[in-house]
Amino acid sequence: MIERAARARQRPGPNSPPPRRPPPAAALAVIVLAAACAPALRPPVEPGPFRAPDLVELLTLDPTLLLDVRYATSNNFVGRRLYRQARAFLQRPAAEALVRAHQALRAKGYGLVVFDAYRPWSVTRLFWEVTPEAKHEFVADPRKGSRHNRGCTVDLSLYDLATGREVEMPSGYDEMTPRAYPDYAGGPAEARARREVLRAAMEAEGFTVYSSEWWHYDYKDWARYPVLDVPFEALGRAPAPSR
Repeated sequence: MIERAARARQRPGPNSPPPRRPPPAAALAVIVLAAACAPALRPPVEPGPFRAPDLVELLTLDPTLLLDVRYATSNNFVGRRLYRQARAFLQRPAAEALVRAHQALRAKGYGLVVFDAYRPWSVTRLFWEVTPEAKHEFVADPRKGSRHNRGCTVDLSLYDLATGREVEMPSGYDEMTPRAYPDYAGGPAEARARREVLRAAMEAEGFTVYSSEWWHYDYKDWARYPVLDVPFEALGRAPAPSR
């Protein structure tokens, strides 16, 4: 974030999902309050042992990665801001693998744009509460924790190096429809081809795509890290904006 390209960019791309009607504010408040009062719903207690967390801010490794952190804006399926800071972190081995994938994509004219990476457990819990049960395949059960909570999952897409713009994919990010599946056979052939370019680059570095979301990639060592509920603000000072 120290160089010109390091500034997180919060602009909607061509794959931004159509506006959704968020839960009414009063209803959402009741859901959040009810969740907060439920003592049984806490981060899972796991036996371990686990690796010591080493969350790395992605832009400190490569400032040419783009950020479009949707949960730091209202442009997301909940319809309101959930992160106070537009930042992205991964456990160090996953972060370094992501950077290698990003750099390899240059030969094809692309770079990576990151929507989300490490996610505090409390946000996963909120997602579960506000998502209809019929759509729970798209969100993690907080009783088990999310691989995002372990700092080993990243949501991302491609951007065109020539224009700096996010490319078209078969669906928008966080679109809860079959178009989001990584094996969805519809839509423009060019979009499906770009989806496969992304998949090949990520799989070459030890990531696996989630069966319901083309943008969601889990790093191979995710089970070696604990579920975390640390806010971004506690992960060190954000890099100064470019001047």
